[in-house]
Amino acid sequence: MENGIHLKRSLGLWSIVMLGIGYMSPMALFDTFGIVSEETAGHVPTSYLLALIAMLFTAISYGKMVKAYPMAGSAYTYTQKTINGNLGFLVGWSALLDYLFLPMVAALLTKIYFSAVFPGVPTWVWIVGFVIITTLINIFSINVTANFNTFLVLFQMLVIVTFLILCIKGLLSGEGTGKVLSPEPFFKTGFDFSSVISGATVLCFSFLGFDAVTTLSEETPNAIKTIPRAILLTAFIGGIVFIVVSYFIQSYFPDVTRFKNPEGASPEIALYVGGKLFQSFFIAGTFTSTLATGLASQASVSRLLYVMGRDQMLPKKVFGYIHPKWRTPVINVFLVGGIQLTAIFFDLETASSLINFGALISFTLVNICVIWHYAYYKKQYKSVKEVINFIILPVIGAACIIVLWLNLNMDALVLGISWAIVGFIYLLYLTKMFRTAPPQFNFNEAEAG
Repeated sequence: MENGIHLKRSLGLWSIVMLGIGYMSPMALFDTFGIVSEETAGHVPTSYLLALIAMLFTAISYGKMVKAYPMAGSAYTYTQKTINGNLGFLVGWSALLDYLFLPMVAALLTKIYFSAVFPGVPTWVWIVGFVIITTLINIFSINVTANFNTFLVLFQMLVIVTFLILCIKGLLSGEGTGKVLSPEPFFKTGFDFSSVISGATVLCFSFLGFDAVTTLSEETPNAIKTIPRAILLTAFIGGIVFIVVSYFIQSYFPDVTRFKNPEGASPEIALYVGGKLFQSFFIAGTFTSTLATGLASQASVSRLLYVMGRDQMLPKKVFGYIHPKWRTPVINVFLVGGIQLTAIFFDLETASSLINFGALISFTLVNICVIWHYAYYKKQYKSVKEVINFIILPVIGAACIIVLWLNLNMDALVLGISWAIVGFIYLLYLTKMFRTAPPQFNFNEAEAG
């Protein structure tokens, strides 16, 4: 915070939920369906169900930490305040991979979608146009971002509902399983639990977004009550959408033999289910999906940078600045927009792998923070309810994340560790080789805002 100017507390519950769902990008399930269907031998809905259950444990942990520290820094703040300032910095540094590269992934997906439709246009045009739109919207008040994002999410839902109607019509006409209600997408002959778990580890990353709403804590009245509800609603609603839609896609396409390219099956899915006209409508939906993700993720990372700047982990005059009129961290928004432009030189696989490392660091530490804060510091383990809430549930959440760590792409691990080493070197400089404590922000000052 600079010159006593704070973030403005003006977001309601459903605006936050919509930002979280926009971050999660509901239509992304079409992009991963072919890959996971092949991996699981036609049991994508079951993998989504397992992924939802796994992520809900971590979502519950985020909700508990928001109640303890209703501030904008998410896993960075929780680790810094609960365990150790140095570790908190390294968690925040690692989380930047997740938050910085998701806006870039959104730009890359936009380039892929539009280049397929307009192959004659230089690909960089779509990235530059996308970054300009998301940056201009985000520099104004968070309410402008939230309202526009809500419109984009509702349009995606319209595309999805239309898709489901067409799917049901096709199933009634004998397509796929020929049944609207069938257990086959969840369980059938050839079911292999290990492959379904493997599919779930891929799909867990579809849930990235429920944690991002914690970065909006300082722009939410009564954040202690509202943000935990928003976290659970975001994860649960997103999970239900994923399960229902994947159920009907799996019913329509019991296996991947119909797809020419299982790894990029979404255009084929739209074409086979609804024809060329619906395919055009569907492509419009995919663009709104990436735009919503770009908006929400850019808003989130600019708040994380703001908190790290306010804590003087990063230069305060730059990263801790809030615009006096718009009450947004405009310098950070422009900075993230500049980083998004580097998508011109990146490929989708590399950017996605960096997101996974940062997300898993955050998820792991938040589960640990619940145990550390409530059971270790506050000694809340003297009843069965407290043991379940503050030990058993976060341990299960951490165990689920360990499964994801074991399935993490090696490139993601190498790049993530390299990024963490750079952060560690910077921390050595910041703390003068750990001779001084890292700067920390006064929690009461944030609440006063």
